[in-house]
Amino acid sequence: MDGPLLLLDAASLYFRAYYGVPASFTAADGTPVNAVRGFTDMLTRLIQLRRPSRLVACLDLDWRPAFRVAAIPSYKAHRVAVPSSETGPGAIDVEDVPDTLTPQVPLILELLAAAGIATAGAPGYEADDVIGALAAAERRDPVEVVSGDRDLFQVVRTEPTPVRVYYVGRGLAKAEMIGPAELARRYGLPETDPGPAYADLAALRGDPSDGLPGVPGVGEKTAASLISRFGSVEGLLAALDNPAAGLAPGMRVKLQAARSYLELSPTVVRVATDAPVRQDGNDTLASVPADPDTLIALQQQWSLGASVNRLVAALQARR
Repeated sequence: MDGPLLLLDAASLYFRAYYGVPASFTAADGTPVNAVRGFTDMLTRLIQLRRPSRLVACLDLDWRPAFRVAAIPSYKAHRVAVPSSETGPGAIDVEDVPDTLTPQVPLILELLAAAGIATAGAPGYEADDVIGALAAAERRDPVEVVSGDRDLFQVVRTEPTPVRVYYVGRGLAKAEMIGPAELARRYGLPETDPGPAYADLAALRGDPSDGLPGVPGVGEKTAASLISRFGSVEGLLAALDNPAAGLAPGMRVKLQAARSYLELSPTVVRVATDAPVRQDGNDTLASVPADPDTLIALQQQWSLGASVNRLVAALQARR
């Protein structure tokens, strides 16, 4: 089939499923399975809507990578439930995740494996980096990234193969397809290669949900204007060192005060397209489950009923 490579931001989707499906959905033994069912239903709908020829669920193997924390210690610090210093050598920070979601994540991974859906991760990196690396390396098929995280807008491109983001921030029913033209228009960014420009806009604007302070006094529109004018954070730093660059005195003061942050922010905000991605399985989307017996066993054990049936039917419909 001629269809896109669909890259799923798995954590973004299963968090959304967890909060979007009532906790009353449980297995026979009372174990909550609302995230599993919601994620499975989203996966089914995405296969039906986007008709991918290849599909990869991208995982957070480290949701708060050390190299980002070393650059900006506040990065996601407010989400830490148990710091790595309390869990032993080689451990990572434990994220503050709802108690009833944590045990559902392994079930989602088991279901993906049984269905024949490839997963990918990179030790020491986030799912955003995995998606960025896979998208950057793709030379055959158009890429569609599915996420509710605006940070991934930075991966959009036109060449050598188009990359767009199927943004589900307002839910799957209100999903938006964001490509270079839409991104440039939405944020007032350069029409040529607006993806990297968005990452630098985000660095200037900041993001409280990720613990990124941004530059005080610089909002989204001002950030877009600065990046459009100077090209990048590096170009903006060069302008700070050039009295003839034409920066307004007040803006120069704001940027100079935040200089140390600006010098480090690209390491944190930009996806690591060189992340050492390890992919588990072939990403070609088959028309039948890889392990139907295990899939049926999971369906029965966890009372997944119609959700699994719909997924199997969506796969079979691709024949």
